[in-house]
Amino acid sequence: MIQSIKKILFINLLILLNAVSSAQGTWEKINVPTIQHLRSVCFTDSLYGWVCGDSGIILHTRDGGATWARQNSQVIDEISDIFFLNRNLGWASSLNYVTEPYGTTLLKTTNGGADWIGYPYPKEDIFISCILFRDSLNGWVGGRPHMIAKTTNGGIDWTQAAVDTSILAFFPVLSIHFYNDQYGYASGGMFDIAGVTWRTTNGGEMWYAIDPTEAPADEVHELHLFDSVNVIGAGGDPDFGYGVGMIRTSDGGFHWNYEELEVQGNAYDIDFRTDTEVWAPLGPRQKFIYSMDGAVTWTPVDTPDSTAIFDVTFPDSLHGFAVGREGAVLKYKPKIMPYVPPGSAYEDGFILYQNYPNPVTMHTTIKYFIPSFGKFHHLATGKSNSYLRMLIFNLLGDEVAALKNYNLTPGEHQLEFIPGNLPGGIYFYQLQLMSPGLEIPLTPPRKLVLQK
Repeated sequence: MIQSIKKILFINLLILLNAVSSAQGTWEKINVPTIQHLRSVCFTDSLYGWVCGDSGIILHTRDGGATWARQNSQVIDEISDIFFLNRNLGWASSLNYVTEPYGTTLLKTTNGGADWIGYPYPKEDIFISCILFRDSLNGWVGGRPHMIAKTTNGGIDWTQAAVDTSILAFFPVLSIHFYNDQYGYASGGMFDIAGVTWRTTNGGEMWYAIDPTEAPADEVHELHLFDSVNVIGAGGDPDFGYGVGMIRTSDGGFHWNYEELEVQGNAYDIDFRTDTEVWAPLGPRQKFIYSMDGAVTWTPVDTPDSTAIFDVTFPDSLHGFAVGREGAVLKYKPKIMPYVPPGSAYEDGFILYQNYPNPVTMHTTIKYFIPSFGKFHHLATGKSNSYLRMLIFNLLGDEVAALKNYNLTPGEHQLEFIPGNLPGGIYFYQLQLMSPGLEIPLTPPRKLVLQK
């Protein structure tokens, strides 16, 4: 009987999750305390995020965009990019075009932006447009007029990477991504001259630019890496008569194919919500384009309130954020939310939170709340020979792990889950009450992604 109930619940969960992944949602404009143009957005998870832009503006949210607080960046120049490795450790680039010496001030925080410290980039007339850190020490930056530089000490010192000497090798760099320690890609270019991609197969020791015969006429603003050899880039020509363009490689960047989509505008970013749903903002065209088939076919849609959007991110499949001109911040609204509605059998005051970090590599923390009321409270708090367990199960509904807690008091608690030898993939977890002859689910399941 218990197994039958579990399978029914599991099938219903899969139906809901499939509905979310197969139907595009919408965007809504949310309030933030600025009207400055916003250039970049970064979220480490569904709750913690930062946006940055003109006049040294950095805003931070800890509740998924419900409220925002301004942080003191210590600068008054435009902040072009912001990147956080986790909830505490982040970097940003401030560009000075006004007073000598011209160039970039790199900002760093170790406490989530409560304090920012600026470090002038050692070379003048370099304007950093993209930041990527793979861990707390090793990072990359790219910029104008051309630079791909690496640090191995958290941003204190930088070394320009070696680049081949092709005709397009030394154009501006707008984005950098690494698939693993060895395979990386960068993109950039100059308007009405050439779009450029670069590839490295040795961890950035040497970068190779696209063959000029395969290069588009305008910048490649952003890339998405499917794996080490399959990559898509977004760009286009904002002039009338041309339009949004996508550039792709399926052989590790040795050859690229460029396709115009017959949609007016220029794609300034590209980000995947799921394996098949992808969005790209068109900036001053006041539109998005989206695809539901993995970037094969595209559909344009207006942005809320005709906002000009330039940067978009999805920290997970249910949460998305985008930023643009005049303090515009948008939040993604999934068409169907995978949760059990009020009045369900789960409602008894127990709360199961999303694990963090998610995706999981080595370990993750799962928090939950035990109420001081309800028909199961006396069982959960140890006034019987029962206990709480956190059930971990796979896509087939099979139990793969169970974490147990005994004699707990009302309030918030947490468990540490170490996946060990479990293979990478999608799992679910659920808080249950175990009592003699009873197996009672106390909360809806939540999704956990394991990366190996």
